[in-house]
Amino acid sequence: MEQVFKRPEGLKQVSYRFCPGCGHSLIHRIIAECIDNLNIREKVIGIAPVGCAVFAYDYFNFDVIEVAHGRPPAAATGLKRVMPDKIVFSYQGDGDLAAIGTAEIIHAANRGENISVFFVNNATYGMTGGQMAPTTLSGQKTTTTPRGRDIKTSGHPLRVSELLAVIEGVSFITRTSVDSIKNLMLTKKAVEKALRYQMENKGFSLVEILSPCPTDWGMTTEEAIDWMRSEMMSVFPLGVLKDKFSVKN
Repeated sequence: MEQVFKRPEGLKQVSYRFCPGCGHSLIHRIIAECIDNLNIREKVIGIAPVGCAVFAYDYFNFDVIEVAHGRPPAAATGLKRVMPDKIVFSYQGDGDLAAIGTAEIIHAANRGENISVFFVNNATYGMTGGQMAPTTLSGQKTTTTPRGRDIKTSGHPLRVSELLAVIEGVSFITRTSVDSIKNLMLTKKAVEKALRYQMENKGFSLVEILSPCPTDWGMTTEEAIDWMRSEMMSVFPLGVLKDKFSVKN
């Protein structure tokens, strides 16, 4: 029987171990499909940190290295500078990129490093038990904010894409989601553009992807998708924040 949904060559023939309803499996497939479409699998190096992203090397069928928490942009900088012919991307969660890795991502963007960053925002520390992350919404309950995040003591949700978009070294910043077929397709286009911009030496790109975490949110899959649309997207609106090379600019 012909395979209608053939596994991309960029993915290994193994089953995911992510929680039911998690968006990471969808995002992994999108990245792998884009790499296959661009015919760059033998040139790609992925970088994964601590967190749910740590499993990337189990699933991607190309070179992936594991680095310390928050440090993928620094490792990507080193790899790309010594091997400029490679296509280097980091795959990071919000607890990694927006907390312990804040300095690394800001300065890699400011230097205009020719790398691609895929930033998964699920508004929580997923792997370690659902603690408050920099992206946790005001009033959102987590294991460390059982009464909801209080902006008086914990500050506001950090809008990373908006923060990076004003940096001159940045070429492409967009925010997408995996809540619907339409947004999955837009995410795929954004991921492919970020990789293509790197291939064309256009500099730093980041795709922020809103993703559900039903387990740590204490929701069903359907409830998590609804919550993304009603709550997350009002704080983290979808769309292109910066594109230096768009024909509209």
